[in-house]
Amino acid sequence: MKKVIEWIMIASLFSVMVACKKSDFLNVKPTTNILTPTTLADFQNLLDNTTFLNQTGGLAQLSADEYEVSYADWQTGSATERNAYIWAKDIYGGDVGIADWNQLYQGVFYANCVLDGLAKSDSAGTAQGQYIKGWALFTRAFAFYDLTRTFCKAYNASTAATDPGIPLRLSSGINYIKQRATLQQSFDQIFSDLNMAASLLPAARPSANLNRPSKIAAYALFARIYLDMRNYTQAESYADQCLGLYSTLIDYNTIDITARTPFSTTNDELIFNTKQVTAYGLFTPTNSSSLGKIPASVIALYNANDLRLSIYFAQLPDGSYYRKRGYYGQGNYPFTGLATDEVYLIKAECLARRGQTSIAMDELNQLLVKRYNNTITYVPVTAGSAADALDTVLLERRKELMWRGLRWQDLKRLNMEGANLTLTRMLNGVTYTLPPNDPRYVLPIPDDEIALSGIQQNPR
Repeated sequence: MKKVIEWIMIASLFSVMVACKKSDFLNVKPTTNILTPTTLADFQNLLDNTTFLNQTGGLAQLSADEYEVSYADWQTGSATERNAYIWAKDIYGGDVGIADWNQLYQGVFYANCVLDGLAKSDSAGTAQGQYIKGWALFTRAFAFYDLTRTFCKAYNASTAATDPGIPLRLSSGINYIKQRATLQQSFDQIFSDLNMAASLLPAARPSANLNRPSKIAAYALFARIYLDMRNYTQAESYADQCLGLYSTLIDYNTIDITARTPFSTTNDELIFNTKQVTAYGLFTPTNSSSLGKIPASVIALYNANDLRLSIYFAQLPDGSYYRKRGYYGQGNYPFTGLATDEVYLIKAECLARRGQTSIAMDELNQLLVKRYNNTITYVPVTAGSAADALDTVLLERRKELMWRGLRWQDLKRLNMEGANLTLTRMLNGVTYTLPPNDPRYVLPIPDDEIALSGIQQNPR
């Protein structure tokens, strides 16, 4: 336990350094009595530390159109919450220590500590050593990918070689500054890590330890990334590989629709557990005290026999709705990990996009039949054309994956496809608008990071 605490101190020191001014950063000297992890058990303890790992950013959830706040409630939010809600050019308003950046790079630091340690370990070639290496590579790939989703443009093959990506920190050293790679280089590194991870991770789902990745998780993440890149051929291929290993869906008729926490931490659809960073505690929590309420237009998407309405949301005495706890069954922040329902939807969307209308609807109906009240005969959804099939799948994707940290990226990629989706908020008689493909879809790098490293800021 003492060693684990000391490793946490290392990560905490790293976070402090990230938040410091450059002059302060250069003057910080690590103490000589902090131990370095050296054994496979040490490395696994680092990767099992879900206090720091298995988290994704929350700025995208703050910015997306899945919730609303009243003007009075909006005024009580932090500067970041208020500004992200109205898509202001200055998001942070003086706030520092932004978790979307710091927490994700802390996860990269953990992964690099393990990879650097394994490179010096005599046990690296053992089965357990190779598994831990795959785990660390998956952790780094997931963190890098989440950073690109928040702080980079939507992927465009014709511009990715020049679009700014993220700093690719591939060493646990803390005394160097890394400038931004291109977006193409960033994705190349993500795929390099993820390909190696997939070759090393076990095929079996770790049902009792879903903070740990498997081949199933690697394939599901590949499918998600390729969907975001609008490479639908590869997205479908990896969705198939994922579902070939694990395809279980939950019958929502077996879920207690009145429960505030409907799902367990090991429910059968989970593939890999992550949650939103513990930040933005007024607007984004998944509980009745959250100031973020579900818009009536969203509630109207679900019909009376759709069990997701009662399982996902609960109504307050004033008639408003809030989002219940998500799939991972604990905590007060959205589940953002990987699950089989998302993979079915990826597969169905890809089928629709290549004109396989009937098969796309069959894939979608495998999911939807598990979502509707079984006391009433389920009528399978159909589509008269590929375009109708795509619209149907995208609507069900929005309904199924509500508050899963995916909507913002969907808006980015769908607008790249020409969907022409404009977001609008109204506060105190003032209308705020976010047009399609606006530069504000790319969140700014935190001001304290720019002051520290001098890396290129995103235009707003």
